[in-house]
Amino acid sequence: MIKKIQKRFDVEPYWYVIVPLLLATAVLFAYHLWTGRTPDRVFLRIAPLNFDIYWYGICIVGGIALGAYVVSRLVLAKGRASLQQHVPLSVRQAPVAGLGLPDEIQEILKRSKVETVGELLLTWGFDPKLLGLNTDGIEQTEQQLEQFPGVESAWLVDAPWRQWNPEFVWSGIAWCLILGLIGARLYHVMTPSPSMAAVGINSPMDYFRNPLQLINFRNGGLGIYGGIIGGILGLYFYTRRNRLPMLAWADLATVGMSLGQVFGRWGNFFNQELYGSPTELPWGISIDSTYRLQGFSDATRFHPAFLYESLWSLLTFLLLLTLARRYAHRLLSGDLMALYLIAYAVGRSILETVRLDSRMVTIGDTTLNMAIATLVSIV
Repeated sequence: MIKKIQKRFDVEPYWYVIVPLLLATAVLFAYHLWTGRTPDRVFLRIAPLNFDIYWYGICIVGGIALGAYVVSRLVLAKGRASLQQHVPLSVRQAPVAGLGLPDEIQEILKRSKVETVGELLLTWGFDPKLLGLNTDGIEQTEQQLEQFPGVESAWLVDAPWRQWNPEFVWSGIAWCLILGLIGARLYHVMTPSPSMAAVGINSPMDYFRNPLQLINFRNGGLGIYGGIIGGILGLYFYTRRNRLPMLAWADLATVGMSLGQVFGRWGNFFNQELYGSPTELPWGISIDSTYRLQGFSDATRFHPAFLYESLWSLLTFLLLLTLARRYAHRLLSGDLMALYLIAYAVGRSILETVRLDSRMVTIGDTTLNMAIATLVSIV
């Protein structure tokens, strides 16, 4: 039934995860507005190890994984489009049985859902090892493909669609995450938020006086702009190493990144942080006295800044996804990445007008009435 629905309405499988998650967060937020209660920030407490796993981490990791899956689907679609562009329809639709392969090899290919020469060439172009064949089976398949009418030998050596192998998403994400994490941490270290004063951090020098605090991520401290810069650097190194078009991959990566931010920001809800100024609006959130900033102990409801950014990221994701799936042929490489950076910068600049916990721009002894994040957004 699900496959029939997908085929009829062109529904990608990731929507069966995204929609329920969006509904779950809506119910959770409605529950908070009704009761004023926020769930415990600890997702799981491992008593023997005296170690807590926070909802914040679950939201971020889950958002990244879901975003990466969406990117992998977009990459696969790119690969299929490249195959269709280079390989004639008559070759793509030819059955694998027409290659004259041994029954054993045909059975293995069938289990891998490879039943046409087109599907075989697609997977072969990504990586022949993905077919599940041993060395002898790969050699026999290659020989038969070389002799098949309409198949060019160059496709078997370095197919044009090799660059859109979805496996690159899962192997490349480690580079982006590691450098993105370093970048996000460095950005925070250089621009610590005022609330870090609660743990003795008032300026960047406080981190260097106590170097262990530099790697103490559990006390908070990741800056999205530093993460973006680090992630782009990681993507550059990975694509260069694997001979991939960096800007084209960055376009698809930003689609997944915007989705990751949709759910990652809900970690701030559980932590009761990054909220906005006091408000009497009906969607204002309650913040426990323990987590209220100095000077706001008497306030009861605050702007849900995390929700504003989450919703803005959702709109950005929907826009980028629509452009990537339906209008990619009209775009130049780098257009989607540029649009993401513009969209996030605009949203962040607006968000900074209500956020409380922002580091302001300081020039000498003068502090300007402008958040550092706003300045970076403008740039």
